[in-house]
Amino acid sequence: MTTTKARTFRELMNAPEILTVPSAYDALGAKVIEQAGFAAVHMTGSGTSASMLGLPDLGFTSVSEQATNAKNIVLAVDRPVIMDADAGYGNAMNTWRAIREFERAGIVGCHLEDQVNPKRCGHLEGKTLISTEEMCGKIEAAVEARVDPDFTVIARTDARESFGLDEALRRSREYVAAGADCIFLEAMLTVDEMKRVRDELDVPLLANMVEGGKTPWLTTKELEAIGYNLAIYPLSGWMAAASVLQKLYAELRDTGTTQGFWGKYGLGMTFPELFEVFEYGRISELEQRFVRGQD
Repeated sequence: MTTTKARTFRELMNAPEILTVPSAYDALGAKVIEQAGFAAVHMTGSGTSASMLGLPDLGFTSVSEQATNAKNIVLAVDRPVIMDADAGYGNAMNTWRAIREFERAGIVGCHLEDQVNPKRCGHLEGKTLISTEEMCGKIEAAVEARVDPDFTVIARTDARESFGLDEALRRSREYVAAGADCIFLEAMLTVDEMKRVRDELDVPLLANMVEGGKTPWLTTKELEAIGYNLAIYPLSGWMAAASVLQKLYAELRDTGTTQGFWGKYGLGMTFPELFEVFEYGRISELEQRFVRGQD
C-alpha cells in the first residue's frame, strides 16, 4: 500500500521523538525549511495574513486566500504540510467547505480553534469563544469533509485565558470525543500547566512556540521531556524576515547602497546560492529537455 503524506505525518506525530514543524508564510520559506532538513512544514495563519495582506492576525484572511497560499507551499516542497485553519471561517458548514479546499490543495492536516469569527491571535488579549457544542459540530464537520482518513484534525482551544485551565481541559476532552486527532491547548502560562495538560489528556499534543508569547519558550528537548508530540513556530520566519528587512532598507535609506549591509550583520549569500534555493539547476535541466521549437 502506498504511504501518503498524510500517513507519513501521522506516523511522525505519533513517534517517540517530538516532531519539530517550522512555520512557513510562503513557498520560499517552505523551501528553506525543507532544505534545512525538517520532516514537515506548518503554514502559519498569522504569517499568511502578514505576507499576503499586510494585516495582523485578526481574522482577515479568507478560505480562498488561505487555500492559494497552501497550494503554493505544497507545490514547493516534498514534505507533509499542515496549516492553520483559523476558526473555520464561519459555522460548521463553512468549516466543512474549508477542509475540502485545503485537502485538495495538498494539505495533510490543520488546526481549528474554538474562537468566535473573526478570530484573534491566541497570544493577544480579548478573545471570545464559541460554545463547546458548536465547536464539536465544527470538528465533526471537518472529520466528515476529509477524504483521506489520515488527514489530521487538530483541535485548538483558547479557553485557558477566559475560563481557566480546568475548562480548557474539559473542552479538550470533548473535542477528542468529537473526533479530533490532536489537541492544541493555547496560551498555557507555566511549565506546570503544560505538564498537567500532558498528564490529563491521552492524545497527541501540539505546543505553540511563540517568541514573546504567553507560553513558556522551551526547547524541543524540553517539550519532548514533558511529552509533547509536535511543536510549531508560527512567528519565527516572518519575524526574522521583517527584522532583516527593516535593517536592510534602513541601510539603503541612510547610505544609498546595500553594499555594506551583508558584512555588517554576517548575512547574505551569493547570487548563484540564492537561485539554488529555488533549484535553478534542476529547472534549467528540465528546460533544456522540454522547451523546443523556439529557434
